[in-house]
Parts: sequence; structure tokens; C-alpha cells
Amino acid sequence: MLFNSFSFLIFFPVVTAGYFLAPHKYRWAFLLAASCVFYMAFIPYYILILFTAIGIDYYAGIKIEDTEDVKKRKTYLILSVVSTSLLLILFKYFNFFNANFKEIASFLHWNYSIGFLSIALPIGLSFHTFQSLSYVIEVYRRKQKAERHLGIYSLYVMFYPQLVAGPIERPQNLLHQFRERHEFDYLRLRAGLQRMLWGFFKKAVIADNLAMYVGLVFGNPHHYSGAPLLLASVFFAFQIYCDFSGYSDIALGSAKVMGFDLMENFKVPYGATTVTEFWRRWHISLSSWIRDYIFFPLSMGWRKMGKLGIVCATLVTFAFAGLWHGASWLFVFFGLLHGFVLSLELLTSRWRNKISSFFPDICSNIFGRLYVFSFWTASLVFFRAGTFADALYIVSRFPSGISEFGRTVGTALFQMSVAPFRMLFSTLQLYYGNLRFSFLLGLVLVVIVSEILEYKIGLFVLLNKIPKIFRWIWYVVLVLSIMNLGVTTEVLFIYFQF
Repeated sequence: MLFNSFSFLIFFPVVTAGYFLAPHKYRWAFLLAASCVFYMAFIPYYILILFTAIGIDYYAGIKIEDTEDVKKRKTYLILSVVSTSLLLILFKYFNFFNANFKEIASFLHWNYSIGFLSIALPIGLSFHTFQSLSYVIEVYRRKQKAERHLGIYSLYVMFYPQLVAGPIERPQNLLHQFRERHEFDYLRLRAGLQRMLWGFFKKAVIADNLAMYVGLVFGNPHHYSGAPLLLASVFFAFQIYCDFSGYSDIALGSAKVMGFDLMENFKVPYGATTVTEFWRRWHISLSSWIRDYIFFPLSMGWRKMGKLGIVCATLVTFAFAGLWHGASWLFVFFGLLHGFVLSLELLTSRWRNKISSFFPDICSNIFGRLYVFSFWTASLVFFRAGTFADALYIVSRFPSGISEFGRTVGTALFQMSVAPFRMLFSTLQLYYGNLRFSFLLGLVLVVIVSEILEYKIGLFVLLNKIPKIFRWIWYVVLVLSIMNLGVTTEVLFIYFQF
């Protein structure tokens, strides 16, 4: 079931009301049943895959906790991780690896006849697989008690707000909340609905409107020159942020209404001044997962190699992160780009700190944010493009796009200085002649302003400090914007495909 669907507008209030009306001891069962309904709205029989993973890791967690023998504990862990991962590999990566094996076999003139699987990827498989794996690993590390209640554990994996696209929760944060008694609380209700409304606005109004222009240009990039390609890439950076953070806002808000606190997944990522800092702010649940379960073990294993070991661990970790996003070498390259830049930042940190000490903090911050956003935008081209050739073509046209924008701005400033009234008239003509384009730029401006407010004060902190009349005006404006400016068709969230 999509958050941005009419079905969810009925599902959410019914489930929330039912949760508070149900006796406390039956609430887990009610939420589990509701989560099953939510997931089965996509492809019903794929819930069996979820049940299989749940059964494997539930059993493995208990056996790991009850076994004292170190080798047996490790065996149960390996069996659990391999079995659960095989489900992900089968549905998401089998055809990718099979296609590569076919290419190698063809090159070596080997006979290779294994065919491809005609199966659809279950929605959100990577997310709930990683959440399930984190539970088993934490039990193995003795940082989490094994959950003996199969229903509670199933709900941990299947909790509907974050089932399909995260955040990827840890058992220490979420499991105990299913046993706590949550009473109806008006302030939590208000905070949750505020968050959900803002998430719906970011998805339906900002992300989905930007998606139309982005899809048009990226769908046939060779028909466009530098400026449209650069603009589409910048728009995609804002589209993917509003799409994914919008989902997270709805997930966190819907959980908060019922009394559950999920982890934050974004903390003003476009305010980062280094790519290292960016990954502490972007998709936090994934970046912290790969840090704790992949990077740290690798870097500890290669610690004798010093900084070279850290660089190798970083590259492997981000190649894995790229592959997590999709079964394509474009995603792997996207991950390696980030791993390479993170490694450069590590190796040059002392040198950069010395240079930045000669400049005011405001200059360093502005330059840092421009550098991060420019790199992120360029790397996203490989994330969004259909082929390497398309991605390289788009990136190669960035210099001419920047040059075109520079000439346009320079001409505008010159005309404004010599003939301000004529410039004003020309601007109005341009505005009314390109209303759609101006609307998209306005949406980007909304994101920038909201991010500045979030960074400086906290968007919802500010909202709850203003008089009630202005707060209600804000609600009405968002609702009317969604109804009149939002994309009304049920557009999938970008991260659903992962």
C-alpha cells in the first residue's frame, strides 16, 4: 500500500483508532495483522518470503542465545545470515550475476546455459532483510536478548510504517516499544500529523513535480544540451531528497501518532560541508548499518595496514552500499565514487584543516556546501541514468551548462544595471512564458528555505512556537497545495525499488 494513495487515507485512521481501542495485550496482534494487510496490498503471496526470513532469524536468535559453545554460536549466525541473504540474492541479484557470468563465459567460449528468472523484486526486500540481519548480529554480539515471542519479533520486522523503505531499525530501539503501553496523547498526535503532512507535501508537490522534468530529460539525454542536463541533474538531487525524506517523515509521523519513536533518517544532508559529514546526515539508518556491520569489521581486520586498510575498507563498504541500491554496475560505480572521495577526505584531512584555518568560517562553510552538493549532484547522474554512456554524456555537458547559466546571469545583471525597468518587464514576460519552469524553481527554493530553518532552529520547533492561527494557516496552505499542485496519481517512492 502506498502512503500517497487513497487506500492509505482510510487505512491510517482506522488502524490508529483500532490500536488505541484494542486492549493492550492484543495490540501487537492487531498491528501485525494491519502490517500484513499493508504489505499484501502490493503482491499478496510475497508475504511468504517475509515469513520465511522471519522464521529463520527468529529460530537462529534463540539458538545463538541458548548456546554457549562459541563455534556453534558462530555456525548458527552464519547459517542465519547466509539463508536470509540468499532470499535477497535470489530475487534481487540472481539475474545480475547470471548476466555477468554469461558475459564471461561468452568471452572465454564456455558453454553456459543457465537461464534468467522472471520474478518481480518484492517491495522493500533490502530494507527488511537488513533489519532482520541486524537483530541476529546484535544477539550474537550479546547486545540484545533473543526475542522469545514470535508475534513480537514478526512485528519488529513487519511494522508497517517502516516496512517498505525504512528507516532500518535496530532491535535495541524498536523491540521493547511493542511491549510498552501507549496511551493516546494529543501532543504526540499533533507532532505526528504535522510530520506526515510535511512528508506528503514533499512527496506529492515537490518530488513528483520535479520528477516530470527529470524523467523527460534523463529519458532521452542526447536530445538536450548543457543547461537542461545540468538543471535536470540539480532537480533530481532535490527530487530524490524530497521523495525519500518525505517517505521517512510519513513513516516517523504515523508511528509517533501511535506512540512509537523511530530513528531519524535525515538531518539536513545538504548542509554538510564534507562528503563524510553528508553520509552522517543522509539515509542514516543505512549508513550506520554498513558502518557497524561492514566497515568496522573490515577496518579492524585490516588495521595492520594503517590508513591503506581504512581506504580499502571504505571502498569495499561503499561498493557494497552501491550494490545494495540496485543490481547494476552503475550503482556500484556510484558507491565507489563516494568511497573514493571519502578516502581522499581522510587522507587530506590535516592538509585541509590547515588551509581552512586561513579563511573565515563562513567562507569555508559556503565552499564546503557547494563542493558537497556539486559532487552529490554529479554522482547521482550515475544513480539515475539508464546507461554509462548516458551518464558520461550528461556529466560531460556540465561545463557548458554552467557556462550558459553564467552568461544568462551576467546578461541579466548588466541589463538590470543599465535599464532596470526594461529588465523588470522582460523578467515578467519570461515568467509568464515559462510558468511551469518558474514553478519548479519555486519548489526548489521552498526546500532550501525549509532546510535552512531546520538547520538553524528546527522546522517543527519553530512551527509550534508561532501563534495557533498561523499554525493553522500553514496546515491549510499545505493541504491546498497537495490538493491543487500535487501529483494525484499514485507515484511509487524511489526507494521502493531497493
